[in-house]
Amino acid sequence: MSIEMMIYAVIGLALLYLVIKLLKWPIKLLINGIVGVVLLYITNYIGSYFNFYITINPITAIIAGFLGIPGVIFLIIFKFFL
Repeated sequence: MSIEMMIYAVIGLALLYLVIKLLKWPIKLLINGIVGVVLLYITNYIGSYFNFYITINPITAIIAGFLGIPGVIFLIIFKFFL
């Protein structure tokens, strides 16, 4: 194996590592968003039996979307103190 081939292999592995790292953040954000929205609807469904609901608007959707489960927990606790 020549030196040039080893250099190309190292560069290729470095680029593959960089692409994987760059795609990890949007995938995580997408999963958090899906989990957050589903939990908001579940919270509102179960909360309807107890006269408890969280209004789904752009602000609550962003909080639940970016933070996921901790965001929904924050919204529930915030609603209790209002």
